[in-house]
Amino acid sequence: MLERTEVQCPYCGETIATEVDGSTSHRYIEDCPVCCRPIEFEAEIDAWGDLARLHVCRDDD
Repeated sequence: MLERTEVQCPYCGETIATEVDGSTSHRYIEDCPVCCRPIEFEAEIDAWGDLARLHVCRDDD
C-alpha cells in the first residue's frame, strides 16, 4: 500500500509530494522534482502498516 505525503526538500526548501510504501520500514533515494538533487528518505512503518515516521535528509549528510 502506498501512502502519499508531502515533505520539504532539504536542498531547495520546496514542498514536494512523495508516495511511501507501507509494507515495511525502509530507506530510499528519490530526486527532488524541483531542483533534481537526491533526497534520502527513511520510512518507519508501524505494526498496522501505517507510516509512523518519515525522516528526510540530504544525500550527502
